[in-house]
Amino acid sequence: MNLPRLLTTRLTRFWLWSVLALLLIGLVFTFAGYWRIACQQQQQQITILQQQLLQHYRDGQLTTLSDNWLPPLLALADVSEVRIWQGTQLLQQFLGVHADDAQRSIRLLLDDKRNIYAELRLRSPLYHYSLSVSDWWLLLITLLVVLTLVRLGYLWFSQQLQGMETVAERCRLILKGRYSQARNLRSVSHPRFINRALSKILDELADARKERARFDNFIRSNTFLDHETHIGNRLFLDNRLNALSNAQGMMAHGVILLLEFEELEPLGGQDQMGDYLNLNVAHISRLLHHQANSVFARRSYNQLAIVVTQISLAEAEQLAAKLIKLCANLLPHELANRSNSCHLGGAYFKLGDNQQQLLEEAEMALRAAQIQGVNSWFMYDKGAVDAEFARGSVRWRSFLELALAQRRFVAFAQPVFDADGKLHHQEIFTRAKEPNGTLVRATLFLPMAAKCGLLPQIERQTLERVVYELLPNAKPDAVFSVNLSEDTLMNNDFMRWLRTLLLEHRDLAPRLIFEVDEAVASGCQQELQPKLRLIRKMGARLCVDHVGLQVVSSQYITEGRFALLKLHRSLIKQIHLRAENQLFIRSLLGGLHQTDVEVIAEGVEQFEEWQTLRVLGVCAAQGPWFADPEIASGT
Repeated sequence: MNLPRLLTTRLTRFWLWSVLALLLIGLVFTFAGYWRIACQQQQQQITILQQQLLQHYRDGQLTTLSDNWLPPLLALADVSEVRIWQGTQLLQQFLGVHADDAQRSIRLLLDDKRNIYAELRLRSPLYHYSLSVSDWWLLLITLLVVLTLVRLGYLWFSQQLQGMETVAERCRLILKGRYSQARNLRSVSHPRFINRALSKILDELADARKERARFDNFIRSNTFLDHETHIGNRLFLDNRLNALSNAQGMMAHGVILLLEFEELEPLGGQDQMGDYLNLNVAHISRLLHHQANSVFARRSYNQLAIVVTQISLAEAEQLAAKLIKLCANLLPHELANRSNSCHLGGAYFKLGDNQQQLLEEAEMALRAAQIQGVNSWFMYDKGAVDAEFARGSVRWRSFLELALAQRRFVAFAQPVFDADGKLHHQEIFTRAKEPNGTLVRATLFLPMAAKCGLLPQIERQTLERVVYELLPNAKPDAVFSVNLSEDTLMNNDFMRWLRTLLLEHRDLAPRLIFEVDEAVASGCQQELQPKLRLIRKMGARLCVDHVGLQVVSSQYITEGRFALLKLHRSLIKQIHLRAENQLFIRSLLGGLHQTDVEVIAEGVEQFEEWQTLRVLGVCAAQGPWFADPEIASGT
């Protein structure tokens, strides 16, 4: 029974019993008054009869009780029998017509000295006043009117209280922190003023959250974005390079390109120069759109920096040639030295290369390009190209398909610990095994797998390993997280398989966390919502990964109802020395206040970093300082 029906039923029951009680009390008092009046009237007739008997007794005329004066008096007083006694001797007796209806008797003293008294047997005072048919009909009609009024009152209260269930549900959602659901659950029924008040408060709260998200985006933009070009600034570039390196050097292959423009002053003022830079930024951004994990930033007034990982030397040279050709074509025709106004220098790097040395090599390549005296590019190449990355796309596809067929993908697990040092969950990483037993890192084969369209199959095989092998053999409270790419989430066949898998293993679903990259979660919200909703309904949790890698609004976190949030390692690197990164995390945590979102840090390498993160309010962390990824065993 819902709340309005329960309240209405209780209220109408109280009302009905109250009316019936009042009616019963009224009837009792009416009957009592009526009985009292009837008794008084009978007593008056008896008093008259007693006076007549005394008068006749004193006159000596009480010889017979059959005189004409006695029957009318007996009839008025409802006396059915009269007996004259002297002591125990019966002197006279008169039986009326209704002698059998006598119900009580009274004595009237006539002569105290001779002990002569009259015994009167009386009928009930209400003998002549029994209810007639019309009286019964009147009583029945009264009861029907009362019941009708109660029914109408029940319907009226039901109408007035039918919105209470909605109000109660909205309040329950508010207490659980589900403000968006409570805001969407509007009601136009009674009590309207409560619903209007709740709707107004929730609307203002939603506006405040959006304003907080805009403020958070403002802080991020002013910290990591260039105000003129709206791409990353030098601090953003340094953070990304720090994230791509560790104490042993760079952690991936790639190239860094420095693009510098000359002779910008003759363009005719600051506005024209800014328009020219923005035009180049717009075209370069479109060119880099297909380059996964690329970094685009403004390093100085007239110098742009581009970092692209997981790219071969040949592809890096092709990209450099396209960039210099694009920038040369965008140069204004009125520029005097148009053939020598843009130059590009690049440095190709591999695993273990020093970050600072890499920047110096890129600057040396830029100077070499400028020395040539024309719009040109120069690549600083040490000739050391990683042999693992030198495979062609055909060889990569063959290798990945064979690894899938032979199930040669190995799952590695890295633990995530909370602030109390307890295991929060384990994140699963994948490495491919060569036929000779060598393990190939995910940073090498995942970009190729994305190009070949094999990511859904690889991630499906990883998830099967977690569900069928790791979770059944792990502790009952063990939780594992698995990364899902955009290609996998958009694959309908994979989502149908995932739905079937989670339905078959409903008991294991709460122990699964699915991680989605921030770029995907924020850029494809409309397309992802049905996919993410399906995962939530199955009981699994959602996590957004690589937060802070891009400068985007954090509004998508609450709209996507993510349960966890993982900060990118570029924010964590030496955070105890970076006030701007601390400001960003404080702003992000402030925007997630009063939500159930857990914030986790990635790539923690030092104790000072973890201490700073704990002070800021981060609840858990993972990284080399805690433990490196190991082959997952499920124990």
